[in-house]
Amino acid sequence: MVLPDLVWHLIYIISGIALLTFGGDLVVRGSVTLAIKLGISKVLVGMIVVGFGTSAPELLVSISATLSGSPDIAVGNVVGSNIANFLLILGLALLITPVFCKDPVIKRDALAVIGAGGILMFFARDGQIIAMEGGIMLAILLTYLGASIMASWQTTASITPEFTQDAVQDQDGDSTYSNEADEYDSERSVASCVMLCVVGIIMLVSGADLLVDGASAVARSFAISEAVIGLTLVAVGTSLPELAAMIAAALKRHDDVIVGNIIGSTLFNILSILGITALIAPLAVAQQIIVVDIPISVMITVMIGAGLVFLSRLPRFFGVIMLAAYVIYLFWQFSAGHI
Repeated sequence: MVLPDLVWHLIYIISGIALLTFGGDLVVRGSVTLAIKLGISKVLVGMIVVGFGTSAPELLVSISATLSGSPDIAVGNVVGSNIANFLLILGLALLITPVFCKDPVIKRDALAVIGAGGILMFFARDGQIIAMEGGIMLAILLTYLGASIMASWQTTASITPEFTQDAVQDQDGDSTYSNEADEYDSERSVASCVMLCVVGIIMLVSGADLLVDGASAVARSFAISEAVIGLTLVAVGTSLPELAAMIAAALKRHDDVIVGNIIGSTLFNILSILGITALIAPLAVAQQIIVVDIPISVMITVMIGAGLVFLSRLPRFFGVIMLAAYVIYLFWQFSAGHI
């Protein structure tokens, strides 16, 4: 029996959603247990494992675009992804749960993201990012990660997994819980935690591909244009792994994994993706990106980074503001003819 094409497309969509759901859960479970096993901050593990791992689609898109002679796509992909990270993904996370940011590690990493935005603006000012600048960006990232890991080990010499699920009442009247007991598996080895994260990330990336492919095919069957498909489904598709991991972390009230995911993805996008891509071939940066998109991205990074540094908590209504700002940004890009 041969199933109709529409049925196969719906199977792709359902399979993609399932992979994103289970993959996000595996990544959160693996990263929380890994952080406790290694005695380091969950923010740091979220930044390295979740943030960097879920940014793999952006890396592939940027390298492919550069090798095919389309550097604007490579740079635009990174800048657009960073704007989506803060306004769309963090905004949706805040709608699910307020994010507490009292951990000094969060404040330090927020300053690092602001610094990375400044580095991008400085290197792109002359209209290109050359190989030497790409190497510097990559070296800065590796140095920062090494220093962060060492600092985390020094401040957390040992962690005893004695967990509670005490409710903490926030200013909105919501209760947040420490759900580490639900995620921590004392019998699981470090190697198996890493494998759990790897499998989860593979499921996230595969699920995003299936969902985008299936949704794009369904859209075509309803005569929706390729341009609209590319600007909506495909554009959102590269952010689906981060989004799925964030939703899983938000539902389990792991604020540190949420923030680590956003910070790690943004740092990786700027310092690693652009750094590696520039080492392959010099990156030409369009004037419109230099004058408009990069400053907007840096301004958003500074504003939200400042919130993480100076506030003890990001409330739910911040999420509404972020999502509204993202809709306005997209509307302005469309109306101005930039996309």
